[in-house]
Amino acid sequence: MITRRFEGIGEDWLAVVIGLLIFALALGPVVGADLLGWAAAPKTWIELGKAVQPASSAYAGLGGLTALILTYVFVLVLMLLAAAALGADLRRFAASFTVVFWLAYLCWIAGNFAYIAVTTPADLEKFGIPWSLRLTGESGYLIALIAGLAIANFLPGFAGWLREAARPELFIKIAIVILGGTLGIKAAEQIDLASSVMFRGLAAIIEAYLIYWAVVYWVSRKWFGFSREWAAPLASGISICGVSAAIATAAAIRARPIVAVMVSSLVVIFAMVELLILPFIAAKFLSHEPMVAAAWMGLAVKTDGAAVASGAITESLVLAEAAARGTVYEKGWMLGTTTTVKIFIDIFIGVWAFILAYIWTSYIEPRKAGDELRSREIWERFPKFVLGFVATFLVVFLIAIASETYVKPLGEAMKEANVFRQLFFLLTFFTIGLLADLRKLWQEGIGKLAAVYVVCLFGFVIWVGLLISWIFFQGVHPPIVSG
Repeated sequence: MITRRFEGIGEDWLAVVIGLLIFALALGPVVGADLLGWAAAPKTWIELGKAVQPASSAYAGLGGLTALILTYVFVLVLMLLAAAALGADLRRFAASFTVVFWLAYLCWIAGNFAYIAVTTPADLEKFGIPWSLRLTGESGYLIALIAGLAIANFLPGFAGWLREAARPELFIKIAIVILGGTLGIKAAEQIDLASSVMFRGLAAIIEAYLIYWAVVYWVSRKWFGFSREWAAPLASGISICGVSAAIATAAAIRARPIVAVMVSSLVVIFAMVELLILPFIAAKFLSHEPMVAAAWMGLAVKTDGAAVASGAITESLVLAEAAARGTVYEKGWMLGTTTTVKIFIDIFIGVWAFILAYIWTSYIEPRKAGDELRSREIWERFPKFVLGFVATFLVVFLIAIASETYVKPLGEAMKEANVFRQLFFLLTFFTIGLLADLRKLWQEGIGKLAAVYVVCLFGFVIWVGLLISWIFFQGVHPPIVSG
């Protein structure tokens, strides 16, 4: 997966196309046509036969199993088109993706089991159960991650066969494109809060560039003796945006491919460590400051998939804790904050890569004849899926504020689109775990790089991110549904 991205095969544009296609179909209710209501949506369950239902009541007659099969076929077709564009072996991809899809979906169903997902006393009474872990249905993401890790490290042969379909960066980018529309309707309904989140998020990420990067680069060079070739991608990977930043930086300074591969592998490993730890710390100590917790996930957790996933888990835990106290926050705002912070960071990857390319070409490496820095370097490094996110956000937001009559059908439309956003989140979790063969990476001599990562991430980056999140988001809360 990492080497394919390094060669620039075009997952960003594929994510934009697939995400916009799903988004466009989801807009059917706005014009009176329900085109995605058949999509399978997991429900909180005690009886397994009721675990999955169509997203729209208009398709209730289909039943859960039929809806699930239709959803699988629809997503498989989309992924086969993407696989063909990426030059994959279509037969092998179809077989491995089928297994990935059904294993991941079983994890999603398990996460919606009432004893795991129920959060309120009323729901405990409704399902006739005495207790619940109160993790909400999004605990299915965490179950999927653990399942992927187990397969990768205990069944390596099976994991190797599944890896043809393990493309977490593609999955999460599709999900983020769709997420733009969900955030668009929420922003239209709560314009003041949305504006505050965007402004605070933009201000907060400045520290990732002005503070994080410089410190990590200095530690790598002075404390651990790494060359510039290693220190720059490592600084970007730890401080900015994980895999995307590490690869963009390595390309910008013309580092050897092994540099990007090793750093990106570390990013994936530590992102999972953060994913398993930070949301629970945030829920424990920041439940009364939900937006601080959400922004912290965006600033501290690397890679788009792990960061947005951490935001989803943190939201589910914090909202469950708040509900237990009698305060029901509107869903989506915490996840939106995490995503907004991460998106702003992503936007600047291209700019940062251009700056580093200019510095390396002009001052560090001797310039070869005819080897001039091109201004289009910014465009080449720009994460294209961000354009899809912005497009879906603006379409929904502008239509909603143009006329109140569109708000309700847009809400229904984005509810159906959100089924696919959650599904691609789920696939991201499962395949992140699937790619993490911890023993193999250790054998490749990743220990010294890991030491830099541990020192900088857990000694500095996480806690500065928490401080900045507190400064900009303290006192900001999601809208209250009831309480």
